[in-house]
Amino acid sequence: MTFENRAEAGRELAWSLRKYLHRQDVIVLGAPRGGVPVAFEVALALGLPLDILVLRKLGVPGHEELAFGAIAGNDVRVLDPDIIEAAALTDLDIERVTAAERRELDRRERLYRSGKPALRVQGQTVILIDDGMATGSIIRAAVRALRRMKPAAIVLAVPVAPRSTCDSLRREVDDLICLEMPEPFYGVGQFYVDFSQVSDREVIELLDLAWNRGSQPARSDANPSREQVHEAHRHRN
Repeated sequence: MTFENRAEAGRELAWSLRKYLHRQDVIVLGAPRGGVPVAFEVALALGLPLDILVLRKLGVPGHEELAFGAIAGNDVRVLDPDIIEAAALTDLDIERVTAAERRELDRRERLYRSGKPALRVQGQTVILIDDGMATGSIIRAAVRALRRMKPAAIVLAVPVAPRSTCDSLRREVDDLICLEMPEPFYGVGQFYVDFSQVSDREVIELLDLAWNRGSQPARSDANPSREQVHEAHRHRN
């Protein structure tokens, strides 16, 4: 499957998550920036509250696209020892990159929230959403950060990821939903027609819509059809 854009991927993902429709004990968390448009569509279609979980990749100096780890809130850091060894990174390298990314994580947290408090996670079922996964190191950091907040359950939901990554992460969450697990897998962007970068402004606008207007689900059926879930998208306009 190739998705037209992140919004379409979110609507498809919502149908696979339809058992959570209107649940009072469920929240949706999008991983900025790319995961927020996907998560917005899921929250809108299922009538669930939306929030964010800010994450940052730790990139190898000089080759920043190659991640040697990731960080999330609650001072969570996940490192990949194989990449660290292959790139000959020192402890000082690791700490310098971590400190810089921690500052950026804090900046984005303040920017996106604009003073709004985070949703309560403790005791809730959390649906964590991104626009896709490759190695899964960033999402692994997110899951470990969430565990410290004591949710009732963590559901990881993505439109696309390699099967090996899903198999690895399945042991760390209570449920995992992935629409497509293609092989070979070269990158998340190959499965989107439009995979343009999501801006800070778009993230803020979507969060404002969700926080100020709330979700507008189509109806309260316990087992809605795909069309009924997708109907929520039309209510946006």
